[in-house]
Amino acid sequence: MTVTLTEKAEFRLRSFLVGSTPSNNAVATKGVRLSVKDGGCSGYEYAIEITSKPQPDDLVIQQGEVLLYVDAKSAPLLEGIVIDFIDGVMESGFKFTNPNATGNCNCGKSFKAGDCTPNGVPCS
Repeated sequence: MTVTLTEKAEFRLRSFLVGSTPSNNAVATKGVRLSVKDGGCSGYEYAIEITSKPQPDDLVIQQGEVLLYVDAKSAPLLEGIVIDFIDGVMESGFKFTNPNATGNCNCGKSFKAGDCTPNGVPCS
């Protein structure tokens, strides 16, 4: 399983991890869980959450100083993904470059993946 964080994305996620941990707790298992859920304009949407309790079937990947937990059911849709962080005047946030996506929504938060994609919902 290959998931790549750019330097900016790793830095941003690392700051979230440190900021979400009380000073008296160890961050040994604190990580970022990546998954794909039905939804969004195109059918699938990305989900990122800070957690110290991965699911039993999560795939564990170390990216620099960030521990990633990848949802096993989402893994085929996330294989080879590159996650970046952009910080600009017009747009800021995580940007996903997914080689499995056959189409993306204009908002960049959802994608299609061939014939297996569920129905999307209009952007609001």
